[in-house]
Amino acid sequence: MKRKAYRDWDYWGRPVPGFGDPLARVLVIGLAPGAHGANRTGRMFTGDRSGDFLYRALYETGFASKPDSRSREDGLQLSGIYIAAAARCAPPDNKPATEELARCRPYLEREIDLLKHVRVVVALGGVAFRTYLSILRDRGRVRSLAEFAFGHHVVHRTAAGGPVLIGSYHPSQQNTSTGKLTAAMLREVFETAQGLSAIG
Repeated sequence: MKRKAYRDWDYWGRPVPGFGDPLARVLVIGLAPGAHGANRTGRMFTGDRSGDFLYRALYETGFASKPDSRSREDGLQLSGIYIAAAARCAPPDNKPATEELARCRPYLEREIDLLKHVRVVVALGGVAFRTYLSILRDRGRVRSLAEFAFGHHVVHRTAAGGPVLIGSYHPSQQNTSTGKLTAAMLREVFETAQGLSAIG
């Protein structure tokens, strides 16, 4: 259902593609399009408070040309980073079902395969973290998901020569309004990603 503030918008209302630099050295994996953010605008983390929080951190760490993201036509450009998601459509109550994650996974896998220069993966939240690791497990790059504990700003080495994985709390309104995730905490994650992506 549309919110009153967006009653004049024609919602995107379709699967939302990834967004960013095709030569990215950092891949960000989120959960799913926000019902009145990416589901409305058609671009990941665009038009909602989660996106405001994320893009400000990306701007402050040199990955984004602007500190906010309002629409697909706002001129925002990303440099060195690409944003994808575990699920591609806005799920009920922002909680994608196991079946939905399974149906969307091939799209994320294809993006991973096309992004040849990625050195760091930042997983926003536990679902994104486990989705990425399940891809690595099924490809024989890690033995077990149990070897990797999710935690904020925890850095994991996965397979030899493969990207470094950084866990981060998701910039959901629940996390940011309660102080579980602060602007400084998220900025530190991307400062670490920036540094690690430049190595080698």
